[in-house]
Amino acid sequence: MAFDLNTRQDTPAAQAGPAVWHSLPLEAVLSQWAADGDRGLSLTEAHDRLDQYGPNALAASQGRSALGLWVEQCLSWPVGLLAVAALLSVATGNPIDAVVIMGVVVINAIIGYTTESQSERIIRALQDELTPTALVRRDGQDLTLDATQVVPGDLLLLRAGQAVAADARLIDCDRLALDESALTGESLPVTKHLSPLTKDAPLADRRNLVFKGTLVTRGVGQAIVVATGSDTEIGQIQALVDSTETLDTPLQQQLARVSGQLVLLCSGVCTVIFAAGALRGYGLLHTLKIAISLAVAAVPEGLPAVATTTLALGIQAMRRHKILIRALNAVETLGAVQVVCLDKTGTITANRMAVQVVALGQGDLPGVAVDLPALATPNPAFDRLLTAAVLCNASQVLPGVERDPQLQGSATENALLTLALESGVAIDPLRQRYPLVALNPRQEDRMLMSTLHRTPSGGGLVAVKGSPTQVLECCSHWLVNDQVMPLRDEDRLSLKTRNQTMANQTLRVLAIADRPLEAAPDLDSLDPSSYEQDLTWLGLVGLADPIREEVPELIAAFHRAGIDTVMVTGDQRSTAKAIGEQVNLSRNGELAIVDAYDLAALTDGDRHALTHRIDIFARITPADKLQVVRTLQSAQKVVAMTGDGINDTPALKAANVGLAMGSGKADGVHDVADVIIQDDNLGTLIDAIAQGRTIYTNIRKAVHYLLATNLSEIIVVAVATLVGLGEPLNAIQLLWLNLVTDIFPGLGLALEPADPTVLEQAPRPADEPIIKTTDFGRMAWEASVISGAALGAYGYGLSQYGAGLAASTMAFMGLTLAQVLHALTCRTETRRSQRQPALPPNPYLTVAVVGSLALQLLPLVIPALGEILHITPLAARDYGVIAVAALVPLAINAATKPASPGPILQPEKR
Repeated sequence: MAFDLNTRQDTPAAQAGPAVWHSLPLEAVLSQWAADGDRGLSLTEAHDRLDQYGPNALAASQGRSALGLWVEQCLSWPVGLLAVAALLSVATGNPIDAVVIMGVVVINAIIGYTTESQSERIIRALQDELTPTALVRRDGQDLTLDATQVVPGDLLLLRAGQAVAADARLIDCDRLALDESALTGESLPVTKHLSPLTKDAPLADRRNLVFKGTLVTRGVGQAIVVATGSDTEIGQIQALVDSTETLDTPLQQQLARVSGQLVLLCSGVCTVIFAAGALRGYGLLHTLKIAISLAVAAVPEGLPAVATTTLALGIQAMRRHKILIRALNAVETLGAVQVVCLDKTGTITANRMAVQVVALGQGDLPGVAVDLPALATPNPAFDRLLTAAVLCNASQVLPGVERDPQLQGSATENALLTLALESGVAIDPLRQRYPLVALNPRQEDRMLMSTLHRTPSGGGLVAVKGSPTQVLECCSHWLVNDQVMPLRDEDRLSLKTRNQTMANQTLRVLAIADRPLEAAPDLDSLDPSSYEQDLTWLGLVGLADPIREEVPELIAAFHRAGIDTVMVTGDQRSTAKAIGEQVNLSRNGELAIVDAYDLAALTDGDRHALTHRIDIFARITPADKLQVVRTLQSAQKVVAMTGDGINDTPALKAANVGLAMGSGKADGVHDVADVIIQDDNLGTLIDAIAQGRTIYTNIRKAVHYLLATNLSEIIVVAVATLVGLGEPLNAIQLLWLNLVTDIFPGLGLALEPADPTVLEQAPRPADEPIIKTTDFGRMAWEASVISGAALGAYGYGLSQYGAGLAASTMAFMGLTLAQVLHALTCRTETRRSQRQPALPPNPYLTVAVVGSLALQLLPLVIPALGEILHITPLAARDYGVIAVAALVPLAINAATKPASPGPILQPEKR
């Protein structure tokens, strides 16, 4: 459809205006934007409009500045409490304590700034990795542009799998449907039309508009851009909700809630400690300072920062393994994946299609497989099939290449052109002889493609290829020994049998047909339904895409990791079954297969029941892939979907984790994926899942360590105060504990290498909290053991020296050393059996533990530092007591861990 309805050459002063584009007549829209619905804008006009309206981009998050990061370190509530503690130190005549307390503030700020600024750089880099593109027509030429270069009035070309670059009014569409869930919340694809609507039509009912950020799921269309950037619907929503701020991931939100709860808990405990100290006659200001310092030291206010830092560093490590993360929360979700939907082409197979066999109509089909080398002899039937295969083909032979022609297009269509080239067909002269009049692409409800061409004699030629079943339904004749014969019922049965035989050989089978038309000057006006019938069957072409050598072992690795593998393919059931058997797709013996026809007939209840039994979905369209993913999710499964073509994009967007394989050859794939496997290797996906599990586990380890050790500080001070044992730890020592034991060992645990058994464990439940109920009991036990040992050392000191520096020094040294060594216990949650491989070394934790121990022993050799911390040299036997207080908790906590559950469970029965 072409339009040339320009009635004015000026453009609107602003693109916002009243949002009534859906209600205006199409001619008015074109006129208002001075748009040409046939050739698009001129290059000059497009450049001028880009200057006038600016880039087609939403307001980008500016990120936190260096100064902002510094300020954030100083505006937290712990810093405020420390400032109060410093003032109290001055008020009680201890200015040195005040200086030390503020020194702790500075040191914490430096460490916080360093880690958070690095995390900020990594996270911000995620937004700059990939640039969305758009297909537009300018000066009559179809151009692929950076989406930010789209301007109002541009002619936007829409294809299945593409993300829409801007809000636009449709001027032409054919079976066009879009996924608008990101904008309207509607889960089903929305079918579009061209008719004007009433002004009050709600957003979800504006079927003649397409919106920025939505996704084309089927069909084709053309549209005139009416709004770009922040003036689009999604841009206005972004402005309303201030979505330019970076949102926390679910994991960070969990940890922030836990931190808030612990603040309340610690505040209550510290209030009790202050009251108990006051009742026992301790100095009020001194007791208040200790209570405040305990609150600061005991609350792990850095829990969300631990998650951010670990996620960011994990993303950086993944990049080194060719894994590109586009969304921070995808790292969390990777570790919980329970089902991987594997797109066959390009994931299980090498995506290098080649024709293996051609089946021509030869009488009763006794031996229809034609050996390709034998086709060098003249064969009119084969030549006719090749002509149709070349004409009904969107692949192109790149210019300037003679001896080794390079083809650009899909793997299947490239294979057909390669067959023609090897058989001596001159592609370009043939296409020039039969110029293209119309192309009707394969759609989700018709598994065939047809093209209409004008012949040299002035007539028409229809060329068709596609699903043998559907093409056969459109055929009334077939070519036998260069003779066109009527198709009888027994002939149809024989062709179906031959198709089945070829499919059973893991071949992808296409049927080729054609239909000559009488001289017709008005070919342009013909409807496809009028010529996609009464076709002549020319033959079957069997193509093979070799299975990647490593895939069977990788499928086994998924199964060992407790992950179900589901293959999603457009191939026939028999072809899909043969491939599934070759790669051992099923975890439970015989493969269970459902094809698109069966899927369409199933009720919602049937689909839900099938999710636990199906290994392969065959003859699947893009909309079916979307349904497969949503059905699996309705069964509370965490679903990862792999894909590398535009037909995969709706499912990639809907999946919990969308995994784009390869370097992104198809427009739109990277725009919707959460994770990109850059080396196109399924083995890298296993690495990505292992990394996701490791990162999540490491965060758990760090959180466990911080909570257990901080709780031990509360227990020591609370017990001593309530029982009346004096002051085992002073304010400066508590802050020193916070500096030495919290930061470095916690980060060391967050950088643990992957456990060798990480892919032998079942995936965690999606709704599992980062801190489980059972964890609190274990942490309380570990904290009690550490506290008991420290109080034992303190009690020994009291018995030997009475209340004073010596006893306090023994409690302080014993507690700090035990906390640092506890990081070694936290490397695993369970006791490892002798059958399990040893943990790989963690140099980061080794440095953290050794460094922290050295820092703790430093005051013993630097008298000035010892005076600041209020510790004193001890007798040799006292150091022996401290060593026992440090080592006994390490031994007890390691010995009382629960036993390892061992490798993964057997597959669930179906």
